[in-house]
Amino acid sequence: MAKPIMIQGTMSNVGKSVLAGGLCRMLKQDGVKVAPFKSQNMALNSYITRDGLEMGRAQVMQAEAAGIEPDVCMNPILLKPTNDTGSQVIINGKPEGVMSAVEYYRHKKDYIPAVMEAYSKLSSQYDVIVIEGAGSPAEINLKQDDIVNMGMAKMADAPVLLAGDIDRGGVFAQIAGTVMLLEEEERRRIKGTIINKFRGDVSILKPGLSMLEERTGIPVLGVVPYFYLDIDEEDSLTERFRRKNSAGLVDIAVIRLPRISNFTDFAPLESLDEVSVRYITSPDEFGSPDAVLLPGSKNTIRDLLWMRQNGMEAKILQFEGRGGLVFGICGGYQMLGQEISDPDGTEQKGTVAGMGLLPVRTVFCREKRRTRVEGKFLPLDGVLKDLSGACFTGYEIHMGKSALAEDSSPLVSISEETGKSSVFGGNDRDSAHPDGACRGNVYGCYVHGIFDDPEAAGGFLSALLKTKGYDPSEIRARDWKAYKEEQYDRLADIIRQNVDMEAVYRIIEKGNDAPCIL
Repeated sequence: MAKPIMIQGTMSNVGKSVLAGGLCRMLKQDGVKVAPFKSQNMALNSYITRDGLEMGRAQVMQAEAAGIEPDVCMNPILLKPTNDTGSQVIINGKPEGVMSAVEYYRHKKDYIPAVMEAYSKLSSQYDVIVIEGAGSPAEINLKQDDIVNMGMAKMADAPVLLAGDIDRGGVFAQIAGTVMLLEEEERRRIKGTIINKFRGDVSILKPGLSMLEERTGIPVLGVVPYFYLDIDEEDSLTERFRRKNSAGLVDIAVIRLPRISNFTDFAPLESLDEVSVRYITSPDEFGSPDAVLLPGSKNTIRDLLWMRQNGMEAKILQFEGRGGLVFGICGGYQMLGQEISDPDGTEQKGTVAGMGLLPVRTVFCREKRRTRVEGKFLPLDGVLKDLSGACFTGYEIHMGKSALAEDSSPLVSISEETGKSSVFGGNDRDSAHPDGACRGNVYGCYVHGIFDDPEAAGGFLSALLKTKGYDPSEIRARDWKAYKEEQYDRLADIIRQNVDMEAVYRIIEKGNDAPCIL
């Protein structure tokens, strides 16, 4: 069975996912067969595996860093918030239904067998499992039924590295306070701490590190500097939304919906030097973009009403009326249509008028479509005519069916990847069929990851450059997959240079028998 090592954090967004991804990459580079694992994830950015199952993107990123195929066993429980008090619960890649927080916590222990079955399967196939925790292990009101932090560490008998975020301040209190609130058995599992997101001269920090070690009895294994890499993130705490891109040749505005999901769809565009991608929440931030992108949403009706109430919808309609390019994916595509109906309350019961920019009507149903697809753009008019014929691969995750009006133009032709599962569709799995819609300069479809292929991203960028009088032949879209491999290698280099990897290897080898040597 594999040897485990676990990354826990003092709070959310301290960098656990990225540190775990970096550790996966380093182990891969050193010839170790490694896999990631997170028992319970809460995120709206998800992914469909090759066998049609849904998992969180953090473990997908970590699997890519480890050089292996993402497997739903790496994330057996995924919670996708639908509102402030409830989430869709996904077990082993399949939805179980929507539960309130109270209801989920009442049933959480019932899912331990599924968690341990998934972990055991991975453990039998790999040499090392890098386990990621969630939030903080010191949430004393939740510790009794914990299955993702120290509860998971106990079930896997995993040693723990505790990470703190110095960028937000109070890192010494974060780490010391977390250790203080743990039980003695839990404290003994922590074999080292890591200070993450440090800016400045580390020599100034050293006296504090010595005092922290003295107070906790746990060695500080590294201070990782603040850095920015293009690595997929999965939740609304991402710094991507707050980062202001430098001005590019092309300005793209992405509507940051309150329940935005799968915003990683736009990461390939963000990686292009010629493109500035802005996430906006207010009409005052709209500016004069060259394109507006509408992302997915976990509550399409509620987010559409939010845009309608705060004036964002009016801005988009005015922009489209001037000939502006609008592109919607998944929930964003549904919003662009004539009507959205949710008769069973799958997300938000009721029927509302859409934005009226595309000739489609959407009806929500209880079954979720989960499938990987491949396809190409159909012959297009409007600004994106250069995308005609461009090929792509991606995946669909949605609970609505959208019907295109007769004599209207679909956007793409797609087919499910051979041998992959789907919940509904009504088409032969290996036969191509039209999907999505386009009218004028408004486009929409259900395909997540549609810009991951250089041909699709390049065609999109080329079209926008032409509208501004630039020669697109001098600019090539980046190979997103190759670019991500470079980012993972850079991540590994940063962590390897700033963390005591000899100590980490010793902890992996000896597990909870490894002493805390100061």
